[in-house]
Amino acid sequence: MSQTETLTQPAKSRLGKLDLLRGIALIAMATYHTGWDFEFFGYMEPGTTGHGAWKLYARIIASTFLVLVGFSLVLAHRNGIRWRPFGIRLAQIVAASLAITLVTRYITPDSFVFFGILHEIAAASVLGLLFLRLPAIVIAVAAAAVVAAPHYLASATFDAPVFWPLGLSEMPIRSNDYVPVFPWFGPVLAGMALAKTLLHFNLTRIFAGNIRPGWLDRGLRFIGQHSLAFYLIHQPVLMGCVFLIAQVFPPATLTPHEVFDRECTRTCSVENDKAFCERFCTCTMSQLETQKIFDDVYAGKRTQDNDPQIQDITGMCTNEAMQP
Repeated sequence: MSQTETLTQPAKSRLGKLDLLRGIALIAMATYHTGWDFEFFGYMEPGTTGHGAWKLYARIIASTFLVLVGFSLVLAHRNGIRWRPFGIRLAQIVAASLAITLVTRYITPDSFVFFGILHEIAAASVLGLLFLRLPAIVIAVAAAAVVAAPHYLASATFDAPVFWPLGLSEMPIRSNDYVPVFPWFGPVLAGMALAKTLLHFNLTRIFAGNIRPGWLDRGLRFIGQHSLAFYLIHQPVLMGCVFLIAQVFPPATLTPHEVFDRECTRTCSVENDKAFCERFCTCTMSQLETQKIFDDVYAGKRTQDNDPQIQDITGMCTNEAMQP
């Protein structure tokens, strides 16, 4: 998420409180990921961080980063697109997003990150250029339309994997971090509209200056100014810490069926409600047992990505779980 610094102003005119806001958002993100890690290692109920206050917390954090992306885009290019710094930063984000896809594809193949917050920021940074010269009111209307689009444009036409980054599919998408263009490009546009409005009224100075105490101001700004590095490093560090805790104070031992149900529920809960996930995971486990392939799936020898039989099972169970 940290790539909100993707499009920042030249150093000489940098508004320090924007870095401070990024820093606060990054710390909030780290606290959320700490909860996610404890859930992943079995200390919390499956799906805990995907529902209720945890889910709201995650969406507020993501929205904050994306608003800052749009805000910074306008500030950085209000006098013309600065292609060289834009291209360099965009390349860094694309490379980081591809790295996350590859790593999560290896660690959690059934729910890897194929279009997460980094991918969204890369896409939004490019799409945002199309709106740079438009009036704030037009951009604000476009933001509302993008946010509303999934409620009106979702269709089975977009169920093919190639369309999943759009966010308009009717089928549940399994990913540990799924931030599609619709509705998440909306906050970016909202940030652009806000920046244009503040520039029009000469109010961007509210983001200048420092806060007290000084050590907190310096610390948060440092994190905000190095947000991409913080984003890439913090989760491996947090997960490593929780792993060490698990070696000393291990969570309760679970049976293979309990482990499968926990992982299935956790990944399903990212984008679906609890009732749906319970039906889906119960159906899937039952079918795997009936067809005598549960052990192979549990061992990782067969996955949804490389086995048509498992794809048929998950498809059937998805349809069954969607029934009232």
